[in-house]
Amino acid sequence: MDAGIEQHLAAGRHARAFDLVVPAYKDRVFRLAWSILKDRAAAEDATQETLVRVWKALPGFDGRAALGTWIYAITRNTCLMELRRRRPTVSFDDPDSTEAQHAAASVATGPAADPEHDNLLRLLETLPRNQQEAVRLFYLEDRSYDAVAEQLGMPLGTVKNLLHRARKRLMELARPDEVKAA
Repeated sequence: MDAGIEQHLAAGRHARAFDLVVPAYKDRVFRLAWSILKDRAAAEDATQETLVRVWKALPGFDGRAALGTWIYAITRNTCLMELRRRRPTVSFDDPDSTEAQHAAASVATGPAADPEHDNLLRLLETLPRNQQEAVRLFYLEDRSYDAVAEQLGMPLGTVKNLLHRARKRLMELARPDEVKAA
């Protein structure tokens, strides 16, 4: 699919390439934004902002990185800018604060379609950010070790180490009694 998009880009048909990018990447961009921002509305806004940035930057795409890697980087940067912009301003000390009530409800509920998947995502959130990103890319986005290393800008050995540590920690969190007994 990316090859078709890249062919349109090489031929200067940026609008046609973008028409293929949106359905191919919109859901992936949203999932990544959701995993970073932890807020559906913010993730939707970040998805839209990312796609606008992709549209504007498509003419400059040079193919040095894979298209997915490039879009992933734009998404990640968009979300990190959003996180910096909205530094913690909610006070959980004020029980009458509607923002605090909304934030607490959001943390308490979250998506409930698949309890096991939701539990895995909650466990994943306890990991350091670099381990979360590696796990999401490798397991949830089904990327290769090499692709994860490229997307995160890390050596291959570092990615393998992050994944090993993340698996070990997730096992400890998922089955604390079994891990201690072993």
